Amino acid sequence: MQPAPEVPARSSYDAVIVGGGHNGLVAAAYLARAGRSVLVLERLDHTGGAAVSAPAFPGVPARLSRYSYLVSLLPQKIVDDLGLRFTVRRRRISSYTPTVRGGRPTGLLVDAADPARTAARFRELTGSEREFTAWQEFYAMTSRVAERVFPSLTEPLPTREELRRRVDDPVAWAALFEQPLGETLEQTFADDLVRGVVLTDALIGTFTNAHDPSLRQNRCFLYHVIGGGTGEWHVPVGGMGAFTDALVDAAAAAGAELRTGCEVTALATDGTTAEVTYRAGDTERRVGARQVLCGAAPATLDRLLGRPAEQPGPEGAQLKVNMLLRRLPRLRDTAVDPRDAFAGTFHIAESYTELETAYRLAEAGRVPSAAPSEIYCHSLTDPSVLSPELAAQGYQTLTLFGLQLPARLFTQHGEAAREAALKAVLEPLDACLAEPLADCLAVDERGRPCLEVKTPADLERDLGLPGGNIFHRDLAFPYGDPAENRWGVATEQPNILLCGAGAVRGGGVSGIPGHNAAMAALGR
Repeated sequence: MQPAPEVPARSSYDAVIVGGGHNGLVAAAYLARAGRSVLVLERLDHTGGAAVSAPAFPGVPARLSRYSYLVSLLPQKIVDDLGLRFTVRRRRISSYTPTVRGGRPTGLLVDAADPARTAARFRELTGSEREFTAWQEFYAMTSRVAERVFPSLTEPLPTREELRRRVDDPVAWAALFEQPLGETLEQTFADDLVRGVVLTDALIGTFTNAHDPSLRQNRCFLYHVIGGGTGEWHVPVGGMGAFTDALVDAAAAAGAELRTGCEVTALATDGTTAEVTYRAGDTERRVGARQVLCGAAPATLDRLLGRPAEQPGPEGAQLKVNMLLRRLPRLRDTAVDPRDAFAGTFHIAESYTELETAYRLAEAGRVPSAAPSEIYCHSLTDPSVLSPELAAQGYQTLTLFGLQLPARLFTQHGEAAREAALKAVLEPLDACLAEPLADCLAVDERGRPCLEVKTPADLERDLGLPGGNIFHRDLAFPYGDPAENRWGVATEQPNILLCGAGAVRGGGVSGIPGHNAAMAALGR
């Protein structure tokens, strides 16, 4: 039996934060450091939300980043402001994409530290210098945009025109903000595989295609290439939970009260003060607040306020598979060391054509027979997530993220869809390997393979994400009307703010919505 949650020290607070995910903790730390009384109420028995590390397999001493797993959008400003004792490591290998050309296994390796090696792999794959030159020019463009846009994410929300002037590059603005990304990729690259590798960043957790006129793909792509002002993705040392632990320490040291096992069930406000109803164990309690910062999804906030949610609701579109291996598998492409291939993002069935085919099948209500996915090995960059014994024996973690697998498939077909989706991501992976993945999997204390599957339905149940949407709702471009929503966190109620991924400039492990909600709260 879980111990009863500790009763808050006060009957009313300057700020009550709904949800103890990383954004809620960022907001709590900023507000408490500014002298505000702060209470964080978390439904689960631990803080961190999706940004946690945990043993996934019974009896196996490995702590996996079970949900969120890489860091790109976290501003150094937040780390410095809050004095976070948290570090990340750069991945030398950006990506590896296996394929077959002329009947021979080969692949595209992108080595961030060795442009000459990367150029050679492009040349071997495509037969000329053209694609590598186009690649360099394209990512030089996104890097310039990143340098100019990323600093704005922790500033008051710019208008569209202000951000356009800040980007100061009409070609880049049109490519990323105005025309469907597919048009840009087809104008820029000739090779189907290269186009697909670029497009994958537009489809992470987002069910769409390259030519979606709503530009949903462009918004997703933008947030994946502007992180840190460089677009680089980093590995959190100690796993994602190390970041959450640092935030808990910062918030608690500043005086914020953190209460787990407390599920908020209702909110009421007159625009000036609010009452928060929550359940702690079997007891219903209420606490007052001048302001409420909601780290939960906007659809959840609607429910708490007793108002109809927007329709259609949010929908996630991914499959997460966590694995522990006794050793890395050998590749059919013998020119690449598996330690290089799996150290970056390992793209599977992600050519431009394969991504489109998978989308069309899923849109028609069918699990794609070969679902696109990408894998990376955390323990190659940061072996601290393994016990010293496992590390010495050569064990490795693998994180697989499947694309174009919307929640509707799992809602309609249940367990059959889970099994079909797992098969759809593992069979294309096995096709790239010189030995079956199953032969490399570790087993837990009961002799079961160390393989854990999370569908959108699991994320809704485990983390309270409506529809399993990892961004809470569709991502928005990082601009708006500052007169109505100065920090991108406003709601219809002036004393209720969004501090989670559903805010403008939310999504990913960033802390940005938490920072911006705290700035809005302090400004008020």
